[in-house]
Amino acid sequence: MKPDRDAPIGVFDSGVGGLTVAREIMRNLPSEKIVYFGDTARVPYGGKSRENIIRYSRQIIHFLMEQQVKAIVIACNTASAFALEAVRDEFDVPILGVIEPGARVAAAETKNKRVGVIGTVGTVDSGIHASYLKKLDPEITVIGKACPLFVPLVEEGWLHDPVTAEVTARYLQEFKDKDVDTLILGCTHYPLIRSVIREFMGEEVRLVNPAYETALELRSLLEKKELLNTGGKTEEFPYRFYVSDLAEKFRAFAGSILPYDVEMTKKIDIEKY
Repeated sequence: MKPDRDAPIGVFDSGVGGLTVAREIMRNLPSEKIVYFGDTARVPYGGKSRENIIRYSRQIIHFLMEQQVKAIVIACNTASAFALEAVRDEFDVPILGVIEPGARVAAAETKNKRVGVIGTVGTVDSGIHASYLKKLDPEITVIGKACPLFVPLVEEGWLHDPVTAEVTARYLQEFKDKDVDTLILGCTHYPLIRSVIREFMGEEVRLVNPAYETALELRSLLEKKELLNTGGKTEEFPYRFYVSDLAEKFRAFAGSILPYDVEMTKKIDIEKY
């Protein structure tokens, strides 16, 4: 059965980071409805095994399919790295990750062919950005660095804090030393500290925000499959949020970064999927 244009888009992440992707979808596809799932009970995914991340992703996709979504965005770099290929052909809706769109832009933008990638340990160790970038342009040198402290700093709300600036300087000095001219923010939490990263790296380094690029890619995918909602939102609550734990904490955080007030966040038992 062909999905309905009016059906929502499913977006999932290991926690709150994927809200940066949801935010870009809200801004760039304002007629679309969203069902968001944050796996707050099992966050972070960055240190988990491939097998576990694939299992978590399958459970979440089963839940989103129950919500009758027309497309799914894996708004988590680690899950995109480990699970996208495994789940893409198992379900009959288009599934999009956040890694390819960012890599494409970085390959097009770099002038000196020196691209940096920051992300979780899992994402960086997977080497997936490097393999995409090399496919697009074999001459690109990719320098990857895991920045595990960024996620807890963001979740603590320390977005413009001297501690965050200090950690940023410690992590990113290597990219300055290696003359990187393009830096992929390879974790969906990182756009929330973009201004701190920008200040340290300087105006001349291009920061690639895969959340924005993914929203644009989603738009063209929906257009191609004739699934783009052109009628506007009719529901009172077009955005629904579900989590596996700590619903109230999630709702407060979401309310602080989304361009609208988060009314409902519901905790569900994801293990039963």
